[in-house]
Parts: sequence; C-alpha cells; structure tokens
Amino acid sequence: MEIQGKIKLIDETKTFGNNGFRKREVVVTTEEQYPQHIMVEFVQDKCDLLNNYSVGQEVKISINLRGREWTNPQGEVKYFNSIQGWRIEAIQGDTTVGQMPPVPPMEAFAPADDINEEDHDDLPF
Repeated sequence: MEIQGKIKLIDETKTFGNNGFRKREVVVTTEEQYPQHIMVEFVQDKCDLLNNYSVGQEVKISINLRGREWTNPQGEVKYFNSIQGWRIEAIQGDTTVGQMPPVPPMEAFAPADDINEEDHDDLPF
C-alpha cells in the first residue's frame, strides 16, 4: 500500500528499552477533498530513511498495516493498529506518472499540400 501527500511533521528518532528499539514518526497530509493527517512510523534501520526529507515536501510512502492483540492486567483484550513505513520517495510537484508531454501549437506543423483524394490504398476493408 502507499500513502501520498505533503510532510507536515518529522519527529526525532526515539529509542526504547534495553535492546535499543528505534522508532521515528512522520505525519503526511493527503491532498484530497477531505485531507487526512496520517502518522506513519519507521522503525529500526528504516528511521534513517527520513533524514533526507523536510516539512512541506511532497512524498509517496510505501506502508504496511500492522495490528496486534494485548490483554491488560484485568484480562480485557484490546487491539491496536499501526501504519509502518518501509520506503519513502519524493514526488516532483509538476509531474505525474504517465503524464503526456505537451502538444506543440498548430503553427509548428506544416500544411499537407500533396494530398490527392483520388488515391486509395490496397487494404481489403
């Protein structure tokens, strides 16, 4: 899956526990009728992928949805979801994938003067 939008916030890398678990969060604002502010977490070695990006930059983030179950001390089962990024790339503001190049103006084309409407081809249909 992918999320595309403008970076609103890039948090610092945080380290948790004795084993050195690292996590870094980024918030991306989607550009649609009702923009959404989506927090994506990058963990361990993926934290460093955010070093070359800044607030306001247009990006596309490849994500995985993660879910886990937790039982609290009272025996209640709770469920948590997270959005985990594993790749991020910059998007150029003026170009989109598959966009056609601009068509030259009519003046750029020479008129066709050698057309003979009586000529025909040998196609059977």
